[in-house]
Amino acid sequence: MNSPSAEMPRYKCHKQVWALKIAAIEIHKDRSATIAPADRGYAQLHVPPSWTERWKGSEADLGYYVQYDDGFASWSPTKAFEEGYTRL
Repeated sequence: MNSPSAEMPRYKCHKQVWALKIAAIEIHKDRSATIAPADRGYAQLHVPPSWTERWKGSEADLGYYVQYDDGFASWSPTKAFEEGYTRL
């Protein structure tokens, strides 16, 4: 395996996203899921199997449901999200 001769470029995030911290998640037989947000006042979300495939959470860290300007929805671990984003 070849090692790079220099450190990879670093980037700073400057995006605005919509996100909800996940309080609970139920994964269904078809691999879709229902997410219960930790923040009060928000309804449960039903997400497709394509989102659930990206979810790498655990009982110790359910993470955040994140949606970008273009509609793409993803998952972020709690620590990475909270270190990279500030609530507006």
